[in-house]
Amino acid sequence: MPYLEGVYWDLDGTLANTELEAHLPAFNKSFKDLDLDWYWDEKTYIDLLKINGGRNRIAYYSDIHKVNLTNDQIVDIHKRKQFNYLNLIENGAVQLKTGVSRLINELMEKDVRQFIVTSSSRIQVNTLMDILFKSINPFEFFIASEDVDRHKPDPLPYVKAISLSGIDKRNSIVFEDSIPGVKSSLSARLPTICVKSNIPVTFTSDIDLKIIINTLGDYQNVTTFLKGSFPQQSYIDYKFLNKFLSEQFDY
Repeated sequence: MPYLEGVYWDLDGTLANTELEAHLPAFNKSFKDLDLDWYWDEKTYIDLLKINGGRNRIAYYSDIHKVNLTNDQIVDIHKRKQFNYLNLIENGAVQLKTGVSRLINELMEKDVRQFIVTSSSRIQVNTLMDILFKSINPFEFFIASEDVDRHKPDPLPYVKAISLSGIDKRNSIVFEDSIPGVKSSLSARLPTICVKSNIPVTFTSDIDLKIIINTLGDYQNVTTFLKGSFPQQSYIDYKFLNKFLSEQFDY
């Protein structure tokens, strides 16, 4: 029977809610800093999240609003956004989501190896790790945007992570929150649990998710299963993850 050896965590929206808390205000401040007459409200930004990658969102938005930006201008905006984002992170704009610290610590105690697979840049990951995991970094390595030529929803980020870890897919679990992320991990044929973020997402029937939850949960916050039924399960723990794996690979 399969048993849990490795957990691959997405970052934004999975470990921590960052989009509305840090990314969005960082974008808007960069527009103001560079005298660009743009302002993204929450609805606009949530729509833009369908486009993966900050530079791609800037380019897409400029195209649909017929603003002629050169590639260098797009790069400058994104660099300024990154600067503003890092300042927000360093000033405590982002916290770990409910249950994340509890589960990470339990997995460490059980000698389960943990990794991050994200579309964020390496500097953003490093900064978040320094802020959110001050005492100890539980992650063996992370795959960031610079590490792959193709990003989520392409399976390449997870394929590379699996190759580097050497862990069998049947002994692995992914935590994701977004459609691109889920498509990426499922395309890599990895058992995946969706932990919803504060960004509204509707998964279509072609995305074969077995479990969608509102939170990993803890002693005060019970996990709600939005898809999948697990009676008497109060929150996501090591025992539950092994049970989930056994049901995915019952041979």
